[in-house]
Amino acid sequence: MKFATYTTFKGEKPRFGFLIEDSVVDVMRSSIWVNENNKNSTFLSIPSTLKLALNEWNENLTKLMDLEKHISNLDYSSLQVNGKSVSINLNNANLLPPVPNPSTFRDFYAFEQHVKAARKLRGLEMNPDWYKIPIFYFSNTTELYGHKEDIPYPIGTKELDFELEIAVIIANGGKNIDKKNADKFIAGYTILNDWSARDLQREEMQMNLGPAKGKDFANSFGPYMVTPDELSDSWKNDKMNLRMTCYVNDKLISDGNTNDLYHSFPTMLQRASMNVDLKPGDYIGSGTVGTGCILELRPESIGGWLKKGDTVRLEIDCIGVLENTII
Repeated sequence: MKFATYTTFKGEKPRFGFLIEDSVVDVMRSSIWVNENNKNSTFLSIPSTLKLALNEWNENLTKLMDLEKHISNLDYSSLQVNGKSVSINLNNANLLPPVPNPSTFRDFYAFEQHVKAARKLRGLEMNPDWYKIPIFYFSNTTELYGHKEDIPYPIGTKELDFELEIAVIIANGGKNIDKKNADKFIAGYTILNDWSARDLQREEMQMNLGPAKGKDFANSFGPYMVTPDELSDSWKNDKMNLRMTCYVNDKLISDGNTNDLYHSFPTMLQRASMNVDLKPGDYIGSGTVGTGCILELRPESIGGWLKKGDTVRLEIDCIGVLENTII
């Protein structure tokens, strides 16, 4: 299934829905409709947000799948509850990050090609420990943006960059997770753009701490959370095989693949949960795919750093499109 967090007008409290073709079906309204018209109250216990539903994800996902079957057999575009539509066309929905308010967001550094390129620019060889330990940093959980939301150009930088990443969203929560059981804690996948101010990042990392201010002004997630079963045909030799691309103003500049991940998400989850509880709704980012940023491609090769007015579109097979314009 594909799940979305969305609004239909400015100031509306975020709503929770699932996709059927080109529509978002509202979980709460469709549950009420089924109860009122089919005398079936089963779905009324589904929480009103994706983050809350992730607390008891196995039980809630089963109910959500049953609800989808119920609704998909109906003319859902015409259904209403208290005069309000049960579904909305995707084009009319304002998509927020799947979880707009995560407890934590850890971003890893798991694609070897990107790590090599970034270290080479700093005159460094690969550290052999990188192959032993999946490393991450904590990023800001308050400056999150969804699909089609505008990104304010950050103050103090002249080297604005994107980063093309895939992320997982944590289900159920857990501590000291064994990588062999990590799949139980992956609710789904989404696209991540880890916006980066390279000049600010460069300044702070010279003091062997960071990235911090170079990263914490914006992160984009979306457009949906896609459950693992939707990607079951995308695995080959124990590797997820999804093409990852980035277009700037409709020009293709990045082209990578998830199968280049050196550290797997189960390995990342094992590291991230060591001695701490991962919470339902937490994000775990992969780090930048090879060729997935201007820093690696070099600004002189692609027309410079990002500017106000640029539109950045990230695409990952089977997951969707995440697009933002810089203002």
